[in-house]
Amino acid sequence: MDHFPIFLRVEGRRIVLSGGGEAALAKLRLLMKTAGHITVFSADPAPEIVAWAENGKLRLVRRAMAPGDTLCAALFYAADEDDAEDARTAAIARADGALVNVVDNLEDSQFITPAIVDRDPVTIAIGTEGAAPVLARAIKADLEERLPVALGPLARIGKTFRKAAEVLPFGRARRDFWRDYYFNAGPAAITGGETAVQGALDALLTDHLARKARPGHVHFVGGGPGDPDLLTMKARRLLDEADVVIYDRLISAPILELARREAVMIDVGKEAFGPSTPQETINDLIVEHAQKGAQVVRLKSGDATVFGRLDEEIDALDAHQIAWSVVPGITSASAAVAEIGQSLTKRGRNSSVRFLTGHDMKGFADHDWATLARPGEVAAIYMGKKSARFIQGRLIMHGADRHTPVTVIENASRPEQRILDTTLDALPTALAAAEMSGPALTFYGLAPRDAVQAQTDNPYSTPIQAQEAL
Repeated sequence: MDHFPIFLRVEGRRIVLSGGGEAALAKLRLLMKTAGHITVFSADPAPEIVAWAENGKLRLVRRAMAPGDTLCAALFYAADEDDAEDARTAAIARADGALVNVVDNLEDSQFITPAIVDRDPVTIAIGTEGAAPVLARAIKADLEERLPVALGPLARIGKTFRKAAEVLPFGRARRDFWRDYYFNAGPAAITGGETAVQGALDALLTDHLARKARPGHVHFVGGGPGDPDLLTMKARRLLDEADVVIYDRLISAPILELARREAVMIDVGKEAFGPSTPQETINDLIVEHAQKGAQVVRLKSGDATVFGRLDEEIDALDAHQIAWSVVPGITSASAAVAEIGQSLTKRGRNSSVRFLTGHDMKGFADHDWATLARPGEVAAIYMGKKSARFIQGRLIMHGADRHTPVTVIENASRPEQRILDTTLDALPTALAAAEMSGPALTFYGLAPRDAVQAQTDNPYSTPIQAQEAL
């Protein structure tokens, strides 16, 4: 992030612009929406600028800008549409201490003006670091359609309602009140005008003051394989509402970004054969925060019901009579098999699929190897990288064909995804050569579909051939 987004208070402060043509007009149409004092320097201003000056919307000085003209200015725009003049005026503004923007010159600008969705006082700024202004405008257009015009009046009326801050405790109680206002009571009352909205606010506050505080609750949420686009809508909503998020090691950074900034974020990551947070400690943390009345999201990679130790954590909550719910997620096997263009079951090949783990609490996990070794069997093996040689040995010992296809998908659905196409015979050596360090899902009995192997839907996916790995 080269440009840190902030909202700068310009009420009553100077904003200076040098220029009088099309570039100046474009900036001024936006700047005149602010409460700043705008001064324009131009020897040949466009008629619109002259008219705005005559109507008192800005101050027009009909000459080129000179040293000292930007003293005490908060912002300066160089919009002369001439590189030499822009450089000259920008140098003056910098010397006078103003923040400088040179129109259409990202390199020499100290700040950029984002695309803005204006529902005053609700303002949404969209920036692309100057790299894709067309994309920023497309996002702006989409948001303009989604956000009702009434949002601005509702926010203005709500801004003057001080009672809520005086009587409702900071935190969830206050958030619940304002959520109820903006999404329920406010929109219902806005057609009656400001008086109706004020009445709705008073009634809503009375109702919320009479409510008992919500008891603590724990939502076990499946975080999916890592791509935030694969989260369920319910998972996104709960992350936005959570007071506390207790998350696993494999939860990706983009998904964690969806939580509220004020939420308490607790990393309880576990790593196979490596550093781990004891399960008892995780149970205690969940119980502790729920007993304090928090809305807790226990965020688990993939689906919480698949190799997630869900039952142990539910038992801990039941022992303390704490309410809980489970929100399913896309498990890694579903995401990974989609990336190789296959299905987990196929008529004439296999009518069932096994979900296995490569290790359990005692070490390498044992399974019904004799059944799995039969032709046509398919298994999705979680946490199987470090147990690859053990799995290979057990299967071959029970008669599995050494040439059975095996596919390993690392970081399925994420930008750093890699696919290893190999066989049971070559599996341990191929894995070692590939040096996979991220979470991986192993498919026994499945090879990537040829078309997908050539070009997957994930443009970042990197195929690794077994012979290359060897």
